[in-house]
Amino acid sequence: MTIEVLEHPFDPWQAVADYRSSHLAIGKSGASAVFVGTMRDFNEGDDVQTMVLEHYPGMTENQLQAMVSQSMSAHNLDDALVIHRVGELKPGDDIVLVATFSAHRKAAFDACREIMEALKSTAPFWKKETLASGERWVEKNTAG
Repeated sequence: MTIEVLEHPFDPWQAVADYRSSHLAIGKSGASAVFVGTMRDFNEGDDVQTMVLEHYPGMTENQLQAMVSQSMSAHNLDDALVIHRVGELKPGDDIVLVATFSAHRKAAFDACREIMEALKSTAPFWKKETLASGERWVEKNTAG
């Protein structure tokens, strides 16, 4: 399992390819499920120009590690990769990657969704959006 919190852009598809070739035994995992979250240019009916994602270093990684470990155990995953951006983002930037690997598709799909929902609802990230009218903190996440 690998958890990364990055302050720079990343290519989620290259990250998955690199992870598979360097961390997974050939033929062990029959299923992979991948979710990529990308910044939208709108929220709550307003145009969003930029967003700053803040986190508490150390605490955030520890909580992500616990969330993913729990899901790996519950779904008997072979492995998982989570990458999350922080810092300033622009519409179209990739924010989050969740990739799960297991023997069968049900476990991979279920764990991927579970991890993503936990990221949205409980992970310690704070979002500040810049609109034409000024800045605002995002008080709630969109429903899954």
